Amino acid sequence: MPRKEVQRSGIGRMLISSRSFDEYVAMFDLRDEDLAASVLDCPAGASSFTATVRARGFAVTACDTAYADATDLMGVVRDETIRGNAYIARQPDRYAGGFFRDAEHHLEHRLDSVDRFAADLLAHPESYVHAALPKLPFRDRDFGLVLSSHLLFTYADRLDLDDHDRYLTELIRVSSREVRVFPLVPTGDGRRYLGLDALRRRLDDRGIRHELRPVTYDFQGGGTEMLVCMR
Repeated sequence: MPRKEVQRSGIGRMLISSRSFDEYVAMFDLRDEDLAASVLDCPAGASSFTATVRARGFAVTACDTAYADATDLMGVVRDETIRGNAYIARQPDRYAGGFFRDAEHHLEHRLDSVDRFAADLLAHPESYVHAALPKLPFRDRDFGLVLSSHLLFTYADRLDLDDHDRYLTELIRVSSREVRVFPLVPTGDGRRYLGLDALRRRLDDRGIRHELRPVTYDFQGGGTEMLVCMR
């Protein structure tokens, strides 16, 4: 019997990333009207998205397993940003998109996001909820738009098809309108997640509408689409 192929990330432990609002706009094809409903970012990591969305006057919540201890987190996220940057610098052929000029620009951009995240976490701790998929502490349809980046599909070597199904089902449960998931390719692999078609068939079986949409974010090879699930 042939062995099942595993798309390995090669990055080590799951990374706490510090993506910016501008990255989210490109990753999820966001417009102001998308943000008008309450937004959940899960997992949010050390992104400055929540800080910027709130500053623009919209309702937003971030959740992540990393928020258990804010003091401890502050000492970790900068090192995590440097670790992530070192990973992409080692393989420029896989991370040669146009969003960042080079690895140096990537590091500068992400460290700025770390600073914005840290300031907002200290000023508005109530917006940063310690939680983990597949069980979120929110009511059904609590958020108009749910965004999820760089967990599903990204870590295909440690989340199997059933994990993807459970996580996505929970994200759909807490949304009233749309769930957007990006990217569709594992870390270090430019191909779509190999279980994507099987996952979409499960969504079909439950009557959940879904589609793939192109996005303008250009960074990781092959990572130019998102999965959108609609209520």
